[in-house]
Amino acid sequence: MDWFWNWGGECFGYRDSESLFTYFGKEAGRFDGEEIDGSNGRYLGEVMSDNRLISSRSKKGWVRGSFAPRTGGSYARYGNYVGYVMYTEYEDFPDPDNFR
Repeated sequence: MDWFWNWGGECFGYRDSESLFTYFGKEAGRFDGEEIDGSNGRYLGEVMSDNRLISSRSKKGWVRGSFAPRTGGSYARYGNYVGYVMYTEYEDFPDPDNFR
C-alpha cells in the first residue's frame, strides 16, 4: 500500500491496486498510469514526485470510463508535510473530504 499527499502537504489517502482511496476508505479515483480519473470518468489529477497529488488545469476536460466507487479500509491518517510551490497551470488535488 502506497500513501499519497496533496501538493499542499495534506495526507490524502492510499493506493490499493489501481484505485486511490481516501484515508477514510472511499474510492476517489482510479489510476491510468500516473493520471487519476474520478468515478464520473473525469480527470482528477496525477502523481508527481513519487507520492504527491496535483491537478493540471489543461487536462480538466479529459474524460475516460466511469465506475461505481468502492469502499476500502479506513486507516489512521498520516501526518501532513510541508507543501510544495505550485507549478504554473496546475492546482492542488481535491481535498479528501470532497469524496465523503
